[in-house]
Amino acid sequence: MKTKSRLKMFLLLFVAFLCLLLTACNFDSSEESGGNSDSNKKDDKKGGVEQVLNLSESAEIPTMDSVHAHDGVSFTALNNVNEGLYRLSLDHKAILAIASEHKASEDGLVHTFTLRDAKWSNGEPVTAHDFVYSWQRIFKDTGHYASMFETAKILNATEILAGDKSAEELGVKALDDTTLEVTLSGPNPLLAQNLTFPSFLPQNQEFVESQGDQYALEANNLLFNGPFILSEWKHDQSWQYKKNPDYWDAETVKLNEVNVFVVKEASTELNLYETNELDRINLSASTVDQYQDDETFSLVDDAEIRFLRFNHNLETLGNENIRRAIDMGWDKKAHAEVILNNGSKPLYGLVPEGFSTSPGNEGFRELNGPFNQGTYEEAQGFLDKGLEEIGKESATISIMSSDDESMMKTAEYLKNQLETNLSGLTVEIKVVPFEQRLELEKAVDYGISISSWGPDYNDPMTYIGMWVTDGSANRMDYSNPDLDALVAKINEEKDPAARYEMMLEAEKLLFDDAAIGPAYQVTNAVLQRLNIQDLAYHPSGAEFSFKWTYISE
Repeated sequence: MKTKSRLKMFLLLFVAFLCLLLTACNFDSSEESGGNSDSNKKDDKKGGVEQVLNLSESAEIPTMDSVHAHDGVSFTALNNVNEGLYRLSLDHKAILAIASEHKASEDGLVHTFTLRDAKWSNGEPVTAHDFVYSWQRIFKDTGHYASMFETAKILNATEILAGDKSAEELGVKALDDTTLEVTLSGPNPLLAQNLTFPSFLPQNQEFVESQGDQYALEANNLLFNGPFILSEWKHDQSWQYKKNPDYWDAETVKLNEVNVFVVKEASTELNLYETNELDRINLSASTVDQYQDDETFSLVDDAEIRFLRFNHNLETLGNENIRRAIDMGWDKKAHAEVILNNGSKPLYGLVPEGFSTSPGNEGFRELNGPFNQGTYEEAQGFLDKGLEEIGKESATISIMSSDDESMMKTAEYLKNQLETNLSGLTVEIKVVPFEQRLELEKAVDYGISISSWGPDYNDPMTYIGMWVTDGSANRMDYSNPDLDALVAKINEEKDPAARYEMMLEAEKLLFDDAAIGPAYQVTNAVLQRLNIQDLAYHPSGAEFSFKWTYISE
């Protein structure tokens, strides 16, 4: 009798334990950190599907300080955790964001923005003063994209960059907490689009200054006012976004969580996709053929270009004929079609195919045609002439590549091609982390750098304006006074047809100097889960917006 009672008691306790275990595991709700109550956990799902997106990047976030950001990884992160006066919509148009209203004077020079009721993640309101502080700080701290304010025609930006005026004289003023006045040096039909760029984000002065030199180094050294917050940042490993409950348009945001993992090897990335740990990846050349019939496969065209930066300070690469020989001395078509094998296209100019059309609806690339195409014999002739001009019989050059697979493959292919096709040239490869490559480019401390550029806005000037003397994007100490003067005229020209003709001429000037070596226009061979909906992949500025993304059933 005692044995039966003990067995009955044991069974009752075991059932109770199972009930507690099932409750603790919460099988009916997705997991959510941050102290949300069970009633709020239902918001983690849409139609019963967990709203979590898992992505990868080939590099760490170089910086989360919008004043110093100058790369695609940082731009995407900033675009999703912060918000300026405008942002890019799902269909890539500039739409009002923190600004609820935008009025312009009759002459198009004075723009008044009314701010909506928006908050920082510490509960403080986002004010017009936050924009004034951030915009002035980019000049005071020599931010890499101060030139964007010149592009946007913000009054006195040119003079401040030249050192003739102070940052406080920039054409931006807080009329009160919710009213921002922006004055331009001339009409700018692209202003709204320019303002979507991360350099125009606001910053809370009190918070930034309280953090000192620790500002933006960790997730807890940041404030957020966008659709997401950066909830976790494990350097060189991963970072995590979580939905910002205090975002002014939080109802639109469906994703609860976005996880981004730093994955440098394409094979590892593919394994993570196949084991359902990643939801979207770019395929490497070796796996495209294997997956091109998969229902999740697609080719996604991009306006990003890859090209060779030449250090114009060096004796060898400062020589126009040697640069021209290098640009002409390798098979770009075979590189794109065989080595990359992902739909990318060989590039023989600066402005990529399909990016821009003239007022007469003709493509920029078609109008200007290819530059610097020729035979290897012609390339050898340029090399011989250049070596003679610098008094040498041979030369050794260094090519710097970041440590992701496509860049390293390009470096190896380029070395093989140049050493095979050009007698008298020896190539050394230097592989560095992505962030270090950016820093070495800024310091112009390299020979040749395999570099990349994604457009900041939808106009050819986003490529052409890079090459003005001492421009923040120049990074190779190239200078042509004729190009500088032409760019200045383009920025003032109001007639669209005349302006377009000048932009075509500016590109020609760049290649008359063989200033850079174009390589290819990026196309990505992508695997993406079919249930990922409304993931905005922008052709300019920040690469991705997650604000509208959701996971369907």
